[in-house]
Amino acid sequence: MYSSIFKRIFDLIFTTIILVIISPILLISALLIKIDSKGPVFFTQLRMGKNKHQFEIIKFRTMTHKQRNFAGQTFPDDPEITRVGKFLRRFKIDELPQFFNVLMGDMSIVGPRPCLKSTYEKFKDESTDFRFQVYPGVTSNAGTSGSIYLSWPEKWNLDKKYVENVSFSYDLSIILKTIMVVFVGENKFKIN
Repeated sequence: MYSSIFKRIFDLIFTTIILVIISPILLISALLIKIDSKGPVFFTQLRMGKNKHQFEIIKFRTMTHKQRNFAGQTFPDDPEITRVGKFLRRFKIDELPQFFNVLMGDMSIVGPRPCLKSTYEKFKDESTDFRFQVYPGVTSNAGTSGSIYLSWPEKWNLDKKYVENVSFSYDLSIILKTIMVVFVGENKFKIN
């Protein structure tokens, strides 16, 4: 019941309130990106969502504007990350435009992070397809458990745990943990 009806209502109300609150941050971030480096303000990329439907995820651009074929994890010390990009990534500000993906109905506030099709095909196992039973999230169980420091199978297992236990209280706990991750860094939340 929650995952099919109330979750969407919660997403729309929460997202609308958040976008009003963070609108100055969005505007300042966009301006700083344009001042700091050449290229567009936003970065879009095809990702897999619910039922493996592909959609364009929206992020603030944090890397130099050039063609890349590499689709792996980007770490904080990557030399292609711009000066402003390092700040945006550290405080997860680069992810904020995904609230527009929530409004468009491609994402939820909480759910498995949307992955690239190539990543899914390379690392899929018996637990992988669970993640496509729900909408992908702006934040996730894996994202608050040391995300970039986890292997894909570890992420898939955390996604599976989320899908099997979706509830309003679980979503709230992940949202609160996300706020903590923003302030202290995701390396402090890496699971062992």
